Amino acid sequence: MLKFAAAAILVSLVTAAPADAEDHPVVVELFTSQGCSSCPPADELMRDLSQRDDVIGLALHVDYWDYIGWKDLFAKPAHTQRQKAYAREGGRAMIYTPQMIVNGQADVAGSDGLEVMGLIAEYHSAAQVATVVAERSGSELGVKVTPLDLSGDETYEVQLVQYSPLRHAAIERGELAGQEFNYANVVESWQVLGQWDGTTTATFTATLDPALSAAVLVQRAGQGPIVAATRAD
Repeated sequence: MLKFAAAAILVSLVTAAPADAEDHPVVVELFTSQGCSSCPPADELMRDLSQRDDVIGLALHVDYWDYIGWKDLFAKPAHTQRQKAYAREGGRAMIYTPQMIVNGQADVAGSDGLEVMGLIAEYHSAAQVATVVAERSGSELGVKVTPLDLSGDETYEVQLVQYSPLRHAAIERGELAGQEFNYANVVESWQVLGQWDGTTTATFTATLDPALSAAVLVQRAGQGPIVAATRAD
């Protein structure tokens, strides 16, 4: 039954009409930690961004502040590795929290709301170079990626991100001891569905955790720009 559902999704994706040219949400990744006293304003900004239809906000909790007294309940080593990969790609010698990466390209302090909003507007105004459509049927997901204006000399990764829309934490130790916070769009898993050459339409399938929200990103391999993204609702 699940195989049939996946096949049906793929058929509908292949015949689906192209997405509206204005319907291309900007991806904002926040690298944050419950052990970081300067992170709450950025976490609050992420809660605001999570309410916007034109933004896919993702909170990646890192683990390198765990040693100072509080182990982040949502931290994953893979998030730290992703942040380090962005630093290498951008020629930066250090990583920090709170940091936001916009569309896989721009690096900005996570609490600098004005700059973040300006970058979101800038990327919205840029021409689309690819589209991605995701259709969900229960726990089955079908994805279709289509090139619009790609050179064809790069490799891209089609990535599935699953996240909790809201999680609560009471901090017992560390710099934020005694405080409680609600965290939006907390990333729970991040996987590569496959490689894409950016030259022809391609389809992918995946199985989802029904308890989580999901998004699909198309990113140049090697932690490059995100060229397309969509929610998988």
